[in-house]
Amino acid sequence: MSATAAIVLGVVGTEGTRLIVIRGNSASGKSSVAAGLREKFGRNLAIVSQDNLRRIVLRERDRPGGANIGLIDLTARYALDNGFHVVVEGILYADRYGTMLQKLVCAHRGVSRCYYLDVPYTETVLRHATKPDAEYLKHVTEDHLRDWYREKDLLPDTLETVIDAASTLDDTIQQILRDSGLDRVLPIDR
Repeated sequence: MSATAAIVLGVVGTEGTRLIVIRGNSASGKSSVAAGLREKFGRNLAIVSQDNLRRIVLRERDRPGGANIGLIDLTARYALDNGFHVVVEGILYADRYGTMLQKLVCAHRGVSRCYYLDVPYTETVLRHATKPDAEYLKHVTEDHLRDWYREKDLLPDTLETVIDAASTLDDTIQQILRDSGLDRVLPIDR
């Protein structure tokens, strides 16, 4: 299929690219899982982080209809179209980001897998306290965590595999590598 035909049809990536979406509440381990996937897989794995694009690039609050939603989508599509495997990670509330994520998954020609890290509120508070960024810990309190927390904020149509708090970081990484087939793909040294 030509690049023009792909744009018209709205398809993205190739049959060989992998798209992984990792969602969950604050301090559920999303960023750690994404970093672990890259460490285990190697180069050619793009991490599209909601926090980076929303807070750092745009310096935007997380609101319905925010510009970061489109930027996350465009960034993931660009990386997939350039042959990268992609991990999209963030809180990514279902009511704000769900439509974009569903369209991205539907448009992707390769293997797509979505995960929701289901960690109880009490555990998120404990995990949050272990973050190494002292400045962040000063500004993000338990009250913030409580306000942000949404229990089982799942995407519709059972699009996601739920991974509970009992799964270790390594077990979660290994499961995602297996499920997505990344454990059977060679990285490209770019």
